Amino acid sequence: MRDIPFGRPLIDDEERAAVLKVLNGPTLVHGPVAKEFEQAFAAFTEAPYALAVSSCTAGMHLAYMAIGLGAEDEVIVPAQTHAATAHAVEFSGAKAVFVDVEASSGNIDPVQVEAAITSRTKAIAVVHYLGVPVDMAEISRIAGKHGLFVLEDCALGIGSRYQGTHVGLLGDVGCYSFYPVKHITTAEGGMVITQDGQLAEKISRLRAFGVDRHHGQRTQPGMYDVTMLGYNYRMNEIEAAIGIEQVKKLPAILRARELNFKSLTSALAQIDGINQFAPPPNDRVTSFYCLSMLLEQSLRQKRWEIVDFLHRNGIGTSVYYPRPVSMMTYYREKYGYSEKDYPIAYDISEATISLPVGPHLSVDDMMYVAEKVSEAVEAVR
Repeated sequence: MRDIPFGRPLIDDEERAAVLKVLNGPTLVHGPVAKEFEQAFAAFTEAPYALAVSSCTAGMHLAYMAIGLGAEDEVIVPAQTHAATAHAVEFSGAKAVFVDVEASSGNIDPVQVEAAITSRTKAIAVVHYLGVPVDMAEISRIAGKHGLFVLEDCALGIGSRYQGTHVGLLGDVGCYSFYPVKHITTAEGGMVITQDGQLAEKISRLRAFGVDRHHGQRTQPGMYDVTMLGYNYRMNEIEAAIGIEQVKKLPAILRARELNFKSLTSALAQIDGINQFAPPPNDRVTSFYCLSMLLEQSLRQKRWEIVDFLHRNGIGTSVYYPRPVSMMTYYREKYGYSEKDYPIAYDISEATISLPVGPHLSVDDMMYVAEKVSEAVEAVR
């Protein structure tokens, strides 16, 4: 039996040395390392502005606060996403208005986005599901027509591109996650990128209590003013030190993920009862976050037996996502949603098992995964 975890951060001597350097120095926050990490991430994504924050959720919340989102506003959100996408809207006092997704990709359906717009709609939140870019040309058309702010939840999208542009730069703001099983990690943490200098400046101040002068801008130590309600959403120097080393590995990480993903895709195609999402159009590059296989109807009642079989053979799995956010208890009880409201998102949640393709694994591991999936399917038929 092999040990094939769903995700494993690639932490090596470079990250350890970088952390020790910070620990041996005088500055743990408000220092130059976070700025260096921002510059490295900006260079990778080709973003004019990058702001390190404490999490992707924090970044989304900051973006909404920067545009003045409030209690009378609505934000359109895909039903098939992590709860954080909707929580960031709720934090601001606005309402998350869910719409269904495309069956072929799991991405937000632009047709349903336009149908959901009301006089209270202020923004659209798009999620590049499993790293596959949303149809941003259509989203941008809709947003432009109705004067809406576009937030890109890029938690799984590092390395994803749409028509040559890195995701996060196609809307007004893009937010990234560095949770340990993501493409790169800082243990916890996130990044906000944008092409809007004024928006970047406001988010920068909001993430640090709304002060008017950062440490390096103060002519008298300890003297500043607070010009807006802000938060403590900064990234510390230890996390940033890890991030700098992780960004250096990104090209190799993405190549390994692509190779593993394509190898597993080919192997799973030979197994009856297992389907996959359609490959993205040629103008889109995915980040190859994981491979979510779709069980045919005859196998869906056996999903957890298949998962248990894989786990007993050392293969870690996940589900993206366990149910539409609208069906999570908080949202279901607050707004009265049911599974009938978002049938495609509900179907994806019921039918999928997500398999690992990370750089901690090899092509040979992918063959083992496919072999065990085949055995699991045969065992439960």
